[in-house]
Amino acid sequence: QAPLVESGGGLVEAGGSLRLSCAPSGRASYTMGWFRQAPGKERELIAVISWIGGSTFYADSVKGRFTISRDNIKNTVYLQMNSLQPDDTAVYYCAVRPSSVVSTQISDYTWGQGTPVTVSS
Repeated sequence: QAPLVESGGGLVEAGGSLRLSCAPSGRASYTMGWFRQAPGKERELIAVISWIGGSTFYADSVKGRFTISRDNIKNTVYLQMNSLQPDDTAVYYCAVRPSSVVSTQISDYTWGQGTPVTVSS
């Protein structure tokens, strides 16, 4: 399977926005997600999207601020991050689950290499 490649991370001031991209998103029937891992903390599932984009899941910590979406024609999944806060500082990982069944279990996913996001106060 082709590797996942994340992009779009960087340094942003608190209150700012970033959009992460992940390509390839794999087969259209796969479930895609975004995770993050902050220094000294466990990896956290923050958003998941089903293969048709009709079903999404968000962690409480990002609900209302982050939006996951996918473009199956461009074979890309996105994470729009708004109102970023210093607590959002982490390495963000794109992840794929080779199933159309949505899962919130981290162990059900394979991750990319990650892209760092730093939010300054």
